[in-house]
Amino acid sequence: MLIYSKRLRTLFAALVALTITIGLSTAFAQDDVFHIVKGVVKSVNKETKTIVVKTADGTEHTIKYTDSTVVKGSKDVAKGTETASVDTYLAAKTGTQVTVKYTEKGGEKTAVGIKDGSKATAKAVAQ
Repeated sequence: MLIYSKRLRTLFAALVALTITIGLSTAFAQDDVFHIVKGVVKSVNKETKTIVVKTADGTEHTIKYTDSTVVKGSKDVAKGTETASVDTYLAAKTGTQVTVKYTEKGGEKTAVGIKDGSKATAKAVAQ
């Protein structure tokens, strides 16, 4: 009976340790919170790798992009180029409606993904 009791305690301690480990790893994984902004590409700066997106309410968001930022073009884009490098994609996108998924750390927004939101050129940039 004493042997079963020690085994049960050991099993219980291992279960508690596993539960704590899973709980901590989940807490650390939740540090990256994603935000989404929809708007018109007002400008692109290839040297600083930033894009300015103007939303419908007039707010301008400056968002950095990296080589690992995923871009997805519209259906009008030729096959094989639906996903391309960010610099290539943004080269002619000023005035285009986009949706940008980004993270924010230390007040700096970094794009995770950019998706073309419309076929037509938006007119909000001119205003």
